[in-house]
Amino acid sequence: MAIPDFIRAVRATAGHQLLFLPGVSAVVFDDEGRLLLGRRADNGRWTLITGIPDPGEQPALAAVREVYEETAVECVVERVVLVEALPEPVTYPNGDQCQYMDTTFRCRAVGGEARVNDDESLDVGWFPLDALPPLRDSDLFRIKQALADEPTWFATTA
Repeated sequence: MAIPDFIRAVRATAGHQLLFLPGVSAVVFDDEGRLLLGRRADNGRWTLITGIPDPGEQPALAAVREVYEETAVECVVERVVLVEALPEPVTYPNGDQCQYMDTTFRCRAVGGEARVNDDESLDVGWFPLDALPPLRDSDLFRIKQALADEPTWFATTA
């Protein structure tokens, strides 16, 4: 997976120790109600489109950028779906540890054709909601919240 330059610089002095980082996730729908997913190059799993904002970058703009960089789909953000500190740190194969504060956005596709657009994905595609590939529970929860007509979800207990 691509490591942003600013994290590479921090890792040069911090080593593999746990970093708490911002993250964004995009739940992108097209006009037919299909969901955009990417199949990750690092583990082969289907997932929502995610990424790390650059320093000073607004989270919604980071989500739009990540969607385009990974899938060549142009989208607009419609609303914030949830804000959540992910419960478990991630340990990458090189030993780096990160834990993410994720902001998830519901997005609408407005242009482009879904295709692999960088080295982070093996495949990308549009999926009807009744024919999704296997997804993590956290992705399914984000999709459920994006489909609900409810306020932004956030944890109210530890």
